[in-house]
Amino acid sequence: MNRHQAIETFLRHSNWHAASVDWLPGDASFRRYARLYNRTKDATKDETKTALLMDSPPEYEDISPYIRVADCLRSLGLSAPAILDVDETQGLAIIEDFGHDTYTHLLAAGHDPTPLYTLAVDCLIDLHQQALTATDIPPYSDDDFAAEHVLLIDWYTPAVGLSLSQSARDDYLALWSGLLPQTRLWGEVLVLRDFHVDNLIHLNNRPDVRACGLLDFQDARMGPRPYDLVSLLQDARRDVDTSLAQAMIKQYCAAFPDLDEVGFMEAATILAAQRHCKVLGIFTRLAKRDGKTSYLEHIPRLWHLLIQCLEHPILSDMRLWFDSTIPAPSRQKPIL
Repeated sequence: MNRHQAIETFLRHSNWHAASVDWLPGDASFRRYARLYNRTKDATKDETKTALLMDSPPEYEDISPYIRVADCLRSLGLSAPAILDVDETQGLAIIEDFGHDTYTHLLAAGHDPTPLYTLAVDCLIDLHQQALTATDIPPYSDDDFAAEHVLLIDWYTPAVGLSLSQSARDDYLALWSGLLPQTRLWGEVLVLRDFHVDNLIHLNNRPDVRACGLLDFQDARMGPRPYDLVSLLQDARRDVDTSLAQAMIKQYCAAFPDLDEVGFMEAATILAAQRHCKVLGIFTRLAKRDGKTSYLEHIPRLWHLLIQCLEHPILSDMRLWFDSTIPAPSRQKPIL
């Protein structure tokens, strides 16, 4: 059965068999979405209900983690889409439609960023204040981190014409191995991993932190507490005002009076730098392997953010490695 037939069969056996299907623009993953429109008409009303069809081809992306994390988030009282129908074998699901008000769209339309970011940080605080027990969310292991930051030297450096020696590679990986344990000193929480404005949506009809709708969390892990805060405030795709970012950090730390803010921010800086290295590699791979060159426009922002992180004393040895191995002239958009 080809993919088109699998989708038709899935919809035919669901409550959305008569719906019209409108495929949405794709992003960086193999997963794609369509908005389903189900029109009902009788003598008293004429209305259209919507849902989202998630197409996650099993050979590329297992849909099961998404279902598992969505259930977990809703059990904690947070707003993840309800699963209306699912065929995990085929990698297909019909999920609740949260609408169009993503943070990205609202910010582009001129909405005040402060209440939106405040709500997002409140959502993180609520999540981190809850104890997760008996969860089958996997850990954010050292191997997971290594598979991420190695992308910089596997994809970015060759794309800018650099050929690293084995000793330079080994030194880079060893530096991260020494730094990452320091990020785990502040407790393990549910890390959504892509907690940023593209994956947050404002839900006007829900109270308190439930007004923050959560999207794209299938890669969640149990990992270092500062990670999602860093993902939100050091965004690869959008400049975040420095004063706003500082206010959000203060807001988060104030919710945890026993937190050592200095040590927490050291951990946050390490995680931010690690994430920027990962994303530099991912965006280069998307351009070079998949032909998605639009991601390269964010490379200057990523370098700006990474250099800021490297100025912190906690990353002094890592800064020396970058200065000797990827000097300033090579910190540019790859030429494909």
